[in-house]
Amino acid sequence: MNNSLTITYANSKLSLSFFGDFTIYTLSAYETRLDAVNFSGVKSVDVFLDEVLSFDTAASIAINNLLLTFSIKNIAANVICTNSAILNTIELVKKQKTTKIPHAKRKTILEVLGERSYSNYIGFMSFMEFLGKLFSTKIFHLRAIKNTRFKEIAFEMNESAIKALGIIALTSFLIGVVVAYQSAFQLKIYGANIFIVDMLGISILRELAPLITAIVIAGRSGSAFTAQIGAMKITQELDAMRTMGFDPYIYLVMPRIVALMLAMPILIFVSDIMAVLGGMVVANIDLNITVDLFLERFNNVVAAKHFFVGIAKGPFFAFLIASIGIYRGLMVKDDTQSIGLNTTKSVVESIFAVIVCDAVFSIAFTNLGI
Repeated sequence: MNNSLTITYANSKLSLSFFGDFTIYTLSAYETRLDAVNFSGVKSVDVFLDEVLSFDTAASIAINNLLLTFSIKNIAANVICTNSAILNTIELVKKQKTTKIPHAKRKTILEVLGERSYSNYIGFMSFMEFLGKLFSTKIFHLRAIKNTRFKEIAFEMNESAIKALGIIALTSFLIGVVVAYQSAFQLKIYGANIFIVDMLGISILRELAPLITAIVIAGRSGSAFTAQIGAMKITQELDAMRTMGFDPYIYLVMPRIVALMLAMPILIFVSDIMAVLGGMVVANIDLNITVDLFLERFNNVVAAKHFFVGIAKGPFFAFLIASIGIYRGLMVKDDTQSIGLNTTKSVVESIFAVIVCDAVFSIAFTNLGI
């Protein structure tokens, strides 16, 4: 039987008889015929589907749309069919079309704050769980020296710290130049040129050098930790390690944290030297303070405690940067977009944590008179 549509009009009554296949593949031909029909003066329409051999949801949608059009034009329409499968399909599509998707209730400010607070609480507890596992692994390392993976620690020190010496040295030198130049402009007004040594020595050794070093490392090495661990999680390397009996905390997490904690004081020391050198250059050029005079004044007024305070901050900053970076790597989901998102979070959270930690140290040391 050929696929066809018979249109019969008599006494204001229209008959539409479908034959053959009525599916998505023949739908366009039927719709072309129906678009050419003039329904003016039609009072009722009978749609005959008894001769339809195959019927799908696309045809059902077309029938329902046709019945809706007749209803809008106040034309009575009847579907005449003895095939229950066709009638059930038409009814099913009709119910799906009439079912309205409920509009999402607009959340109040308290609901939004509650959800975000709970989400932050869950994230904080997850990070605490990570730290607990981290410290338990650290205790395992301390049980015997053979548990310490010196080769991996040395490799990570080279990758995350030694290779960062260049950018840290350059950044610190430029910071020293900028701070000294801006200070020199004000000190010249009051004829207090020599006090630039006091300001540079204390501010750089105690605050600027450790902070700048930590920020650079957070952007360079912390993000690298997140990307590396995240990529290993996506490629299921972490699962493979666990399957083979290797604990990722022992082979991946601890070497990175220990390496960065050991290397950070060295990086801060280099930052101290380069920042003071930058300030010395500006003091010599802009304020005519010779190198000998600068170093003599530096030795007399800058106590060694300022240097040790800055160095002591290094391991704490390193622990925060490495732990947050690795934690964010472990939080990566099974898609590449998650790596970018968690890498961004890693850098932002590490810098924020370092600044908060530095503020706590500053308040504590000031109150202790150190």
